[in-house]
Amino acid sequence: MELLYVLDQWIVFALKIAALPVGGYAFLHALRQRADAFTAAGKLTKNAWLGITGVGLLLLIVTGGPMYGGAMFWLAAMVAVLVYIVDVKPAVVEVQGGGPRW
Repeated sequence: MELLYVLDQWIVFALKIAALPVGGYAFLHALRQRADAFTAAGKLTKNAWLGITGVGLLLLIVTGGPMYGGAMFWLAAMVAVLVYIVDVKPAVVEVQGGGPRW
């Protein structure tokens, strides 16, 4: 039983550590894009996404992770950051004429 508890702790730690670069990437990507690309893609404004991803990154840093105090805030922050990466980022890149660079 002790082994499962230790394994659980390591998995939670890995999730918390893996979430930080994802949040940082989302915030930096939103920061580097043109403001008009967000509205042209039919998304919220650049400032709104900077606020969402910035607060999301802050919550990912401050909260204890997915299994500790503030788990609901951690999960909400992770969802917000992932929505940006999966939905907003591709639309903004497409509007600016970017695409897959193979």
